[in-house]
Amino acid sequence: MSDYVGFGRRLAAFAIDALLVFVVIGPLALFGIHGFFVEALLPAIAVLLFWRRYGATPGKMAVAAKIVDARTGGAPSNASLVKRYVGYLLSMLPFFLGFAWIAIDRRKQGWHDKIAGTLVINDDD
Repeated sequence: MSDYVGFGRRLAAFAIDALLVFVVIGPLALFGIHGFFVEALLPAIAVLLFWRRYGATPGKMAVAAKIVDARTGGAPSNASLVKRYVGYLLSMLPFFLGFAWIAIDRRKQGWHDKIAGTLVINDDD
């Protein structure tokens, strides 16, 4: 299996993804279009669709990283991807410790990766 992607590259991927979300949702908010669907559900659906189709969000693609099943190295199941997304919420508590964990974990897994059984690896394609 390819090398694991560490904290710095994953943080860069997150920043790119956050910027893209802001570019899409920001103008909607300016026009008074907001609420649970636009601010929470729409980004969740987009992330899950990107993970399923490409194995990565645009940010991860930009840093040449992809998400794989930790056991097989293949594409994670839909259930694993949903667990991973829900795991993001747990990784934020307390004080984003679950994300910081990537920096010290030998396989560079955040808590959301451990919950879902996923790894983020270099995308050699």
